[in-house]
Amino acid sequence: MINFRYHVVSLTAVFLALAIGLVVGTAALNGPVADSLKDRVNALGKDNRQLREQVSSLQEEANREEDFATESAPYMLAGKLSGRRVLLLTMPSGRDQADGVKKMLEMAGATITGRVDVQDKLVNPDNSVELLDLADQASQPTIPTTGLPANSDGIETSSALLATALLDRPAAAVPVSATDLKALLAAYSSAGYISVEDDKVTGPAEAVVIVSGQPYTDSESVKKDEAVVTVADQFDKVGPLVVAGNGATDGNLVAGVRGDPALSKSISTVDNSNTTQGQVVTALAVVEQLTQGKAGQYGLGAGNSSMMPKQNEK
Repeated sequence: MINFRYHVVSLTAVFLALAIGLVVGTAALNGPVADSLKDRVNALGKDNRQLREQVSSLQEEANREEDFATESAPYMLAGKLSGRRVLLLTMPSGRDQADGVKKMLEMAGATITGRVDVQDKLVNPDNSVELLDLADQASQPTIPTTGLPANSDGIETSSALLATALLDRPAAAVPVSATDLKALLAAYSSAGYISVEDDKVTGPAEAVVIVSGQPYTDSESVKKDEAVVTVADQFDKVGPLVVAGNGATDGNLVAGVRGDPALSKSISTVDNSNTTQGQVVTALAVVEQLTQGKAGQYGLGAGNSSMMPKQNEK
């Protein structure tokens, strides 16, 4: 009969054999395995250094391209928008590049009639009814609701009303008065739908640049992205429009315009206005809209026709 001591001795022998095997195996393989691992670590380190150098080189190249665009901008833009009045309308996603776009428009000689920041509240579908009521309440003698979209879409109606107030209306019998414009903007500002830089818009503009960025990502993103396109559509109905965007990601305003056969014929888009190059191109796209009445899709993203407008050969 096998007793307990036999089991202990047997198990001890097994573990001793395993330990001896590990020691012998490690001693036998230590040299080749260690050398192999060392070679691989050295190779990975070398690859890593090369990749860092490539990234550094590409970053330096990008910086130099930005510097070139900044230094050449005065020569490319000088006087091209002299005497022209442009409104800057910024969406929540486009705030970061708005100052750069404004700088290039002013460098081209444009007079910025004002900067109006659209708040998230304006493109929230839940506020449609409130926006319909606000349009009626905010309308003024020289900014009536006559001719506005006759439907239940408050975003569309309010966008159309703001567009008729902020842009030229050559066919209008009575021009917008400064008092009425101030009152209307104050109504939308106090309700939290827009904000006006320095609380001042000097008058109607000839063209508008909408500065936008990435699409919404919340649960209402699809409806909000559609609402942003609605805002652009209503301003486009009143005057020349350029969208200064950041990328052509599905859902953002640039993609929305480029994907619409009708809008892409009248609205210009620039998909890299987060860069100096794109901001220069935005100003040139405004020039093209005002002097040639042409729309183009510019930049590096999907749906672009070229990087920048072609020179007018007239």
